Amino acid sequence: MSRIKRFTGLALTAALAVAGLAACGGDEKADSAGSVYYLNFKPEQEEAWKKIAKAYTDETGVKVKIVTAASGQYEKTLKTEIEKADAPTIFNINGPVGLKNWKNYTLDLADSEIYKQLSDPNMAVKDGDGVYGIPFVVEGYGIIYNDAILQKYFAMSGAKAKSVAEINNFAKLKEVAEDIQAKKAALGIDGAFASTSFAPGEDWRWQTHLANYPVYYELKDKNVADSDKLEFTYGDNYKNILDLYVKNSTVAPEQATAKTVTDSMAEFALGKAAFVQNGNWGWSQIAEVTGNTVKESDVHFMPIYTGVKGEEKTSIAVGTENFLAVNAKTSEANQKASLDFINWVFTSEKGKKMVVDDLKFIAPFKSFGKDEVPNDPLGKEVKAAVDNPDLQTINWVFPIFPSQDFKDGLGQQLAQYISGKNSWDNVKKYFVDEWAAAKAGK
Repeated sequence: MSRIKRFTGLALTAALAVAGLAACGGDEKADSAGSVYYLNFKPEQEEAWKKIAKAYTDETGVKVKIVTAASGQYEKTLKTEIEKADAPTIFNINGPVGLKNWKNYTLDLADSEIYKQLSDPNMAVKDGDGVYGIPFVVEGYGIIYNDAILQKYFAMSGAKAKSVAEINNFAKLKEVAEDIQAKKAALGIDGAFASTSFAPGEDWRWQTHLANYPVYYELKDKNVADSDKLEFTYGDNYKNILDLYVKNSTVAPEQATAKTVTDSMAEFALGKAAFVQNGNWGWSQIAEVTGNTVKESDVHFMPIYTGVKGEEKTSIAVGTENFLAVNAKTSEANQKASLDFINWVFTSEKGKKMVVDDLKFIAPFKSFGKDEVPNDPLGKEVKAAVDNPDLQTINWVFPIFPSQDFKDGLGQQLAQYISGKNSWDNVKKYFVDEWAAAKAGK
């Protein structure tokens, strides 16, 4: 599979997920100009989109409507909203799989200005000559660590490593994490890893992001981009890292099913854990926690190691999962208004500044200069990972996962496993059988 640098242009389009523009009252001129309604995918970005919407309204007089779906409920929310008279004019599709579900509602953007602005047009979601989804952000995820805690650990007698550089494979990560867990009282923390979040709708870090790893490696071995059947060849590697998280956590395994992502990020922000798996978007969740004790200079990424041969040469996972789509069934006026809004967000000086400073997107458009990147510590490390020629980033392949139902079912299987009510063999059977069934449309 090709290196993630192909995704660089991708990054910025994420901002595309731009705020929806609602019709302006009874103003006839505003009505004739069309309206915009953006259905936002990520709850943590809601305030930033509202800020962008207000700035656009202040400049153009056009009101922007932003609606945010609850975590894990985007497809369900979109199905409801798309049938309303005031349907979203801009929404997100989850790659080629998402296009299959929403093809009848996606406008062909092949002639749009925003498509022409993509740094890498090949990363758009296409069908034949048509372009139906625009990547709007390049993001990355891995194991976020608090360097202050690790430095304190490295200085302890008997520490299993003396620097982060030594932690470059699963065996060493396991050795260090288990030793940190054993020394948690002396380190003044509650656990090596922040709690795994398996409350309903909060398990996406495990059934999507972590599950990316066994699928990525199997597809890489087969030298294909997708497959109707998987053997779950790297299932034990998936189990390795999940077990490590759960057994060396701030909470007992049976408590994880009540934990949310917010709980997990708060534990990290308050200095209760050395590690937490999440993406660069998690910086805001760290920085905005009341009582935050983690210094910006101490927040860094390390790769997710699972015990795969050669993983010493891998970096964090980088890619995109959401693509901007414009509603093909809304009026031409609304379509034009939506595209005007998208263009403003990603090409105007004010819009670009808000994409970088507020959304903290690494944008995939030619309109962004090389210095127009987020200034937060995790955003900068994603950019550094993309530019590093010595380490291979892990491509995001989860956009080809067969359905949200498949992921939700996997999350339920995993939750039962970590609480001791399910065997790993059942998890593997679910993955293999349900992947094949969902890909076959059953």
